[in-house]
Order: sequence, then C-alpha cells, then structure tokens
Amino acid sequence: MSPYGSQRRVAIVAGLRTPFARSGTALQSYSAIELGRLAVAELMQRSGLDGKAVDLLVFGTVVHNVMAPNIAREVALLPHFPRDLQAYTVARACASANQAITDAADQIGLGHADIAIAGGAESLSQVPILHSRGMSDVLIAASKARSLGERVATLARLRPRDLVPITPAIAEPSTGETMGQSADKMAKLNGISREAQDRFALRSHQRAAAGFDDGRLAAEIVPVPEPPDYATLLASDNLVRRDTTYEKLAALKPVFDRTYGSVTAGNASPLTDGAAAVLLMSEERARALGFAPIAYIRSYAYAAIDPAEQLLQAPVFAAPMALKRAGLRLADMDLVDMHEAFAAQVLSNLQGLASKAWAERAGFSAPAGEVDPERLNVMGGSLSIGHPFGATGARIVTTLANELARRNAQFGLLTVCAAGGMGHAMVLERA
Repeated sequence: MSPYGSQRRVAIVAGLRTPFARSGTALQSYSAIELGRLAVAELMQRSGLDGKAVDLLVFGTVVHNVMAPNIAREVALLPHFPRDLQAYTVARACASANQAITDAADQIGLGHADIAIAGGAESLSQVPILHSRGMSDVLIAASKARSLGERVATLARLRPRDLVPITPAIAEPSTGETMGQSADKMAKLNGISREAQDRFALRSHQRAAAGFDDGRLAAEIVPVPEPPDYATLLASDNLVRRDTTYEKLAALKPVFDRTYGSVTAGNASPLTDGAAAVLLMSEERARALGFAPIAYIRSYAYAAIDPAEQLLQAPVFAAPMALKRAGLRLADMDLVDMHEAFAAQVLSNLQGLASKAWAERAGFSAPAGEVDPERLNVMGGSLSIGHPFGATGARIVTTLANELARRNAQFGLLTVCAAGGMGHAMVLERA
C-alpha cells in the first residue's frame, strides 16, 4: 500500500548517523554542516551508490548558521555528488529531519524523483550569539558613515547595555515558556510522578547500553575523528550512562520548577551535537539497482496543538491520523519508537493515546490504545542517546527500520514531539 494513492512505494534503503555527543564535548569543534557531510559521505560510501543517481537532498536543522543557512546545499556540495544536485533545507523544530524525510518521500511518491537523501544535523555547541538591537543599529549606521569622524561619532552612541549579547533560548516565542517548563506542566496536568519519570529514564539508558553492547546501535554509526589532534575516533554516543541507577536519578534536583517541579537533568534529553541521514528510493529503482529495501513508508501525519496548553502532546493527534492513513491500528504495531524529549512527555503521550477524551479531540470516537512497554523504544531513546534537534528524526527512522528487519516484524510506529506544539507520526512497513 502506498500513501500516494498508487503502487509507487517509497523504500528506506539505508541510514546512519554520527555519534551523538553532549554539546561542549567531543564534537564541539564540528559545525552542523561538517557533521552532516560526515554522515552523508559515509552513507554514500557504505551504499556504493553513484552520486550522479541521486535526484534530491533535503536536510533539516533548527539552529541555522547565519552565514550558510541552506545546510542542505552545503552538504550536497560534497565531492560525491554533481554540482547540479538540487538541495534545500527544512525546519520543523525537533521534527526537522522527519520533515526532510517526508518531503523527499513525497517527491519520490509523486514521481518527481527516484532517489533522495534526507536527514538533518545540529551543533548546539556552536549556537550563534547575537548582538543586541542597539548594537546592530549602531553598526549598520556606522557602515553607512561617509567619513572617519562620522563613523567615530556613530560608534560613540554605543552604551554598555548595547554590548550585552543575546543567546537563543529554547523557549516558545508565543508564551515565553521553555520546553522544560512545559514538560513540568504536563507532568502536573497528567499526574506523571517523579518516580515514573526517573524509572523511564533509567530504562532508556539500560536499553541503549544493551543496543551498543550487542552491536545493533553501533552498526548505525560512522566513527568521527575527535579534535584537536584527530588521532582517536568517537565511535559511540557519549551520553549513555551505563552506571546510573534509580537512586542516582532520584537524587537529582528539579531544574526548571525548583520548588514543585519533577523534571531534572536525568529525566530530560541533553543538548546534543550530531547528524543523521537516510537513503530513500522508489521501490522500482531500488530493485533495478540491486538494493534490498529495509522498510517502506506506509503513511505519515503531522498535527499541532496550542503551545500554551500541553506543548509536547501533539503526537497524540498525529499518531491516530497516521494509523488511519495506513489502514492499521495501534495493536497492529510490532514496535513503537517515541522521541524522548522528556520522560514526562513520553509518559503523557502514552497516556493520551489511551485516553478517550484525547481521541475525541483528535476527531476519533475511540482511543488509539495502550502501547505494550515491551514494544516501546526497545533500544532506548533521546533521554540516553541524546537529541541533536535537527537529526533525531532520521536516527529514529533508521533504528526502527533496522529493528523491524532484525525481528522479522511487519509494522512500526514512530512519533516525534516538537516545539511550537507540533507533532509527527509515521508508520513503517518491513520490506
């Protein structure tokens, strides 16, 4: 079945990523562009695909480089591709890589392309620091000065307050509320206890560690040389805490609402650097070139909620829509992979999927149902692996597709919450 009303199915042929590293650590010297290039270059190398066969490259990012805002085009200028490869950048907050993948899939499904690369990258170590408006106004005026004296007089208008830099905040422009504050609010509204959050975070670390130990997650990673001497390779995520315990997590203090909150550094995803990419093809082209698809995109959906309400709850609207478009039920899903921005958010999303009230708000007469814990995030998630905003979606798609194939399972559902009150869901079908 194709989501495009025809038999032209979109295949996921391959996917990989760089290691994910806590911002300010092992990958801090790499820009998002450089990380994206590393992921895509290795994807091409491992697949053996001739770059001339690629029709389209779409990449997502959240914190854009003001000097090179079209990260996709910069990645597409790798020597692996011809210079005329079309490429463009998308942004849908934490679902940016998902937007890149569905954009590319749409082009393939519509017959406008046969082969595409999609993914995303983020360097939260290299967040641009902005001048104040007062500084900007003075600098612009000084650049227009006609003489040295006029330029000096213009610069003399600067005041100490103008020199204070502005750093981007992970907060909603419409409400001023940070994601962490939103997660705290969701925990209170939905009755999510601190213990439940910490135990879910512990589960994430334990499952991610197991995924690395048995080689499943390691196989999806391209090792990256570590600056400054580049003599050693970072071959795994540096955020997975193998030695953590429930007691250690429970001892951490709340970060956002320090008096009544339950969200801590241990049950929230960390700021992370990294990149991920997937190779997409039409089913016909994949077969013709001798590639064995891992999975097919059965359906997808996007949804939104008022950011002032429960910012990260929109996957509850997107998931039943994606399932309906796939002609399937939640009970049909062999695996479910939910982005773990916060433990409180995942637990709220799970609660919402089983809620009749939330189902009715989404336009359905009955709830999607309960997710079997044994089928959920079987190799951990963003709480342990990390969350480079623009890359996470491609990581989840790759891991879910690979795990469906390994288990000889048929269907998988993935969901991603995003800033702005947005949510995404996709149904994958094993090839």
